[in-house]
Amino acid sequence: MENKPADALSRKVSLISTMSVEVTEFERLKEDYSICPDFRKVYATLSEDKSRSNEFVLQDGFLFKSNKLCVPRISVRDFLVLELHAGGVAGHFGRDKTIALVEDRFYWPSLKRDVAKIVERCRTCQLAKHERQNTGLYTPLLVPHVPWQDISMDFVLGLPTTLRKHDSIFVVVDYFSKMAHFIPYSKTFDASKVAKLFMDDVVHLHGVPKTIVSDRDVRFMSYFSKTLWRMMS
Repeated sequence: MENKPADALSRKVSLISTMSVEVTEFERLKEDYSICPDFRKVYATLSEDKSRSNEFVLQDGFLFKSNKLCVPRISVRDFLVLELHAGGVAGHFGRDKTIALVEDRFYWPSLKRDVAKIVERCRTCQLAKHERQNTGLYTPLLVPHVPWQDISMDFVLGLPTTLRKHDSIFVVVDYFSKMAHFIPYSKTFDASKVAKLFMDDVVHLHGVPKTIVSDRDVRFMSYFSKTLWRMMS
């Protein structure tokens, strides 16, 4: 029983290594336990007396629950979920399979809810697995009369990765002037991050448009719109 936390730690280190996470980011977990609302109490207790908890174990500065590495509230959570959801040859597992994969290795209290949200916002899954809809006849676009009131947005994918880890371009075009913004981004970005780019590079310069035309999935556009309005409120 004494070797299980160490064995589990070895497995987690191996997994993180294959995911190309820098060692400094992994070591950051030790520093964030003490300030994380999910683990600070148990971490403080075990730091004083390692035998005071039956569920949790503190090993080499890392916190474990039932041999699962505890991950505090930092960006590493999202990274781990995305890697297990979309990494590898198969990739883009469903919600339940992704939850099972994450639960097998890691622990935090809101794990199932957080994984479900990330999988739901995965743009690749939305495009590949959306249900066919009876959209009816096409409606012609209105003729624009004012710049940056009617725009379109699209994505250019599959480009070489830059030094800043960008591998795609977010393209926003004004129908009236034909002016365009070419915004670098990563294909792993979800709708909330696209909304942030749109706010910073388009809304701040031209204001909020009246219409947006895109071929993205309706669920992607719905979450994009909700995030955009929330940032403006």
